[in-house]
Formats: sequence, C-alpha cells, structure tokens
Amino acid sequence: MADDRPNDGGKNIIIGVLSVSTIGLLISTIVLGQGRGAATDKLGSSTLASSTDLFSNVPDNKFFDIESIFKAGENACAGAKAEIATALPNVDCIHVSGPQAGGNVTKGYQGGMAVDHVPNTKNYWASSMCPVNVHWHLGTEHYSVGEYDENGDGPNGNIGLEAHSENHDDYHDGNSTGMRSLKADDDHHHVRGGFRCHHYDSGDEKFTKNYEWKHCKEMEVGETYEVHWPHSAAGACGTVNQYQTPFYDGVFCNLGLEALGTLQPQQIADAVGVQGQIFTIVNDETYFYPDLIRGWVVDDVDRMAQDIAYYTGSTTGTTRDNMICSSYTPITWQVDRKCHMISASSFDKLCYDMKLQRDDMGDDLHAHGARELVKDSLVANNMQRKLKDDNHHDSMNDEVKGDHDLTAAQIVIYALIDTIILS
Repeated sequence: MADDRPNDGGKNIIIGVLSVSTIGLLISTIVLGQGRGAATDKLGSSTLASSTDLFSNVPDNKFFDIESIFKAGENACAGAKAEIATALPNVDCIHVSGPQAGGNVTKGYQGGMAVDHVPNTKNYWASSMCPVNVHWHLGTEHYSVGEYDENGDGPNGNIGLEAHSENHDDYHDGNSTGMRSLKADDDHHHVRGGFRCHHYDSGDEKFTKNYEWKHCKEMEVGETYEVHWPHSAAGACGTVNQYQTPFYDGVFCNLGLEALGTLQPQQIADAVGVQGQIFTIVNDETYFYPDLIRGWVVDDVDRMAQDIAYYTGSTTGTTRDNMICSSYTPITWQVDRKCHMISASSFDKLCYDMKLQRDDMGDDLHAHGARELVKDSLVANNMQRKLKDDNHHDSMNDEVKGDHDLTAAQIVIYALIDTIILS
C-alpha cells in the first residue's frame, strides 16, 4: 500500500524559503525607514509640517493673452438684452405689471398681490431649462426669519428694517435703515448690502482669517452672499454660449421680442426661473464645494436645498426698490430658506470657471448690490414650499396666512410634522 503522508523534506524546503523572504522584506522596510528619517532630517521639519496644512483647492492657472479658437467663435447670444430692454423698462410700482422679488420667504408667509399664475415647482432641468449665468449679491435680497434677517451679523455689520408705521404714505415695508458697502476706499465698488446670516463669529478664525483671492474680486471672509443662478428654456443650453453676462443675454438668447410678446404669464413662469441660495464665506477647506457654476448645492446631509420656497417674482438689483419696479415679471423663484457656510475657495473656483467661458463674465466676478426687501403688496400670493424628508421624498404644501381654509388645528398639526421632518 502506498504511503499518503506528505513529504517532510519538501515541506521543510517551502518553510525555509518563506522564512528567508519574510526576513528580507523586514530588512528592506527598516532600511527604507531609516532613509526616510535621514531625508527628513536634511530637509527640516517644515516639510513634514506642510503635508498637514490645508491649501486652497483653487487652480492658480495663468490666463495667457492669446485668443483661442474657442474664444474667437461667434457669441450667438450677445446683444439679446438690448433688444428686450427697450420693451421692458423699469416702471413705477403703482403701474407694475406683475409681482416683484426678492421677498420674504419665511415659512408661513404669503404676499399680498393676487396673481392667477403659479411658480414652476419642478427641477428646472425637467422643464428644459439650463443655468445661463451665475452672480451674487452682498447680503441677501430675500428674508428668512432666523436664517438671514436683520438679526444676523458679519464683518461689516447688518441692515435693519424700518419701524412699522400706521401711516401707509410714509411707510415702506423692508426699507433698510442703513447702507453697508463692502469696501470703503474709492478703488472698489460701493454696493448696498442686504441682510446677513447668523453664522458669523468674530472669535472664530474661520470667519476672520484672510483668504488670498485669485479670481473673485472684492470678496470678504465672514460675509453673507446671496447667489443667483438664472435659468431659461430659451438659453443656449448645452453649447459654448450657455453662460452669459449680462444674464439677460442668456435668458433671451433664443427668444426675440416678437416671440416674447406672444407668451402668457404662466408660460413665462414655466420657462424662466432663478435658483437662490445663501452662504456665509469661511476660510476653511472642509467647506469646499467644487462646482458652483452649474447650480445650487443639493445635499441632504447638510440640509442644502432641502427646504425651498417657490413663488413668482421679477429680476432684482438696486435699480429697483419699492418705488421703482422691474418689468421682467413673472418669473419663478426657487429659494433655499436656510443659510449655509461655504469655503472662500468654493467661490474662487466658481470665478475661475466663469473666466473660462466664451462670453466675458468679468462684470459678475464681484458682489452686486441688494435690492431692498419687497413690501407685502408687491409680493405674489402664490408662495409654496417643498422640503425633503429623511427618505428623500419631496413633499409640497401651500403656505398659510390670514383667511386660508386650514383650521387652526390643521396648521398646528402641519407645523409639528415639519418640525419632525426637519429635526
């Protein structure tokens, strides 16, 4: 009978080879470790320390003074604003043709202007719309109690609200009591500042440490900015001409004055809209987001774009107030009710991306002024709210105010549900 036991001699040879290999690897590891230690001693401790420092995520690229084939092409959207602007000038608010923005987006608020159209509550891409521009305002043009309001703060302070008066002839709801410009010297833009968020803490370095801006202009760590992404179904979507400054060129790129005149208010609200999101800038790379040019940040973990106010309004900016109104109305506004922190480098990366576009977006590399808060009588009464629950499902509910059909008990129940969902 044959012997089935393993050959002890062969087994011993295999064990010997494995042992020698293990010892060899151990010696190599020790030698390499000593070599690295010696190299560290020669280079000094600063090399090791620098590996743990956080650097900006923004490319420090140089833009060469050479017109590329990409830049030399024809901008099919250039001049679109000029054709439309003559037909849609600013008007006095007594004769305004539609609702205005930015308004109060606090939960439960409804405007006082009766309208017969509704905002577009879909994702804009689902309505064949694309972002055609991005720009931002110093402080906020919208108002959300407890998030961005007169009780917020920043390195340049905040604005207030005019004390209430029963005399409607001299009272303008939302009129600021002070003007805050970002910089005080004559070499910088002087713009009206809006409301500030509640994040700022002068004792926390991330709100005060200077950031070396490479691409954005006249920006400041600790400040609040409201970012707008105008969207349009008439934009040059998916082409090299998609992003435009001024944004009107992008919005009306494929829509002439004659065609615009045939559209009903609801058709305009369904085809033109703005995303609005509010940020406090921090000098902290853990708050870096790399792709602001494509639209607002959606993140269920940090509750970004999870509690959204929908209403119809107008274009904004400081050429309009509660006396002079915009004729670019009605357009849909989708506004994040919450304020979020974001790194300075996120904005700088955005400005870098803006410089890469075919159209010259240089006029949007700094903050624009904020329109004063639109008074109740000029805000549409079609405010809706969408929030996402913990299972990522969208839920819609109309806002409530005054003589709404909901009973007091129903309002309390809905408030409790919202509290549970958002907690």
